[in-house]
Amino acid sequence: MHNTPTHPALKGGLLALLAAALFGLSTPMVQSLGLGVGAFTTAALLYAGAAVVAWVLRRPAAQEAKIQQQDWPRLLAMAGTGAVIGPVALAWGLQHTSGSSASLMLTLEALFTAVLAWRWYGETLDKRVVLAVLLLFAGGVILVIEQSALGQIQLWGLLAVMLATLAWGVDNTLSRGVADRDPGQVVLVKAALGAFCTLSLAVLFKEPLPLATQAMGLLAVGATGYGLSLRFYLLAQRTLGAARTGSVFAFAPFIGAMGAFALGDRSGSWLMATAGLLMLLGVCLHLMETHAHPHTHEALAHEHAHSHDDGHHDHQHDAQLAPLLNGTHSHWHQHEPITHTHPHVPDAHHGHRH
Repeated sequence: MHNTPTHPALKGGLLALLAAALFGLSTPMVQSLGLGVGAFTTAALLYAGAAVVAWVLRRPAAQEAKIQQQDWPRLLAMAGTGAVIGPVALAWGLQHTSGSSASLMLTLEALFTAVLAWRWYGETLDKRVVLAVLLLFAGGVILVIEQSALGQIQLWGLLAVMLATLAWGVDNTLSRGVADRDPGQVVLVKAALGAFCTLSLAVLFKEPLPLATQAMGLLAVGATGYGLSLRFYLLAQRTLGAARTGSVFAFAPFIGAMGAFALGDRSGSWLMATAGLLMLLGVCLHLMETHAHPHTHEALAHEHAHSHDDGHHDHQHDAQLAPLLNGTHSHWHQHEPITHTHPHVPDAHHGHRH
């Protein structure tokens, strides 16, 4: 019996929210722990922590699709943009502007991700999604205006954070192409490459060694805010698509601003509350999304983690393998053409045009 979900956006949306919470809280922590630490060293420690957690949480080989040779150019580009340019620009920006300002500027990441996903993958942005993006962006704009009115924004620091959001927007869009691969492997490769490159740059530019407490703190923040967060982000993209995942992830700046407030930043006001309400409404629109119409699946052959109760995987297994492939598993399989109607989002099986 097929168990096609009636709200496929809910699971992906909640995973994206979890990723946003972990990353959002990491921003003020990085600013606090990174005082006096070089930008390259900070980035290296963050992604070293991400690599460690990816190694610890690796899953059995039969449950996930492994990285293929054709994925490496994409992974290298992801590491360059998301694990080198992004964290280095953010670390430098955090040392030249307030934690709240930097957290709020990160809202632009959702805008870059949504636009790139629309242009690169043709992901459909219906009225509900566009409204959600606009609400999230409006919330971020109000927060930035509030900080500007308080005179706390420093231009160069914010421009560096903006560069980080652009780099991560490119990274997010690229990661859609490997969202069906083993998330542990993807995070491990990206994090290890990023840590190696930024550590090399830290040595090249002779950045001073951080204190042991700073190093351990940044490793821990990297494990949660970059390692676990990226893992949940990739899992969210499987069911939600790049644009929608990026848009829900835009709640991270508000979470980061609240984290900065908890750490002593008392610059909040009614404007911040208004912005938070707008962003919360935007996230709720994503979680409540239902999109259903008759659509046709063309013949397709690929490999990814799947189960046989989702309405799209009814292929047969060899009698000897069948007992070993109960529940979620991964192998190369063929989809036959089919036309049906059910709620769906732009995942690996629903990239059709409208």
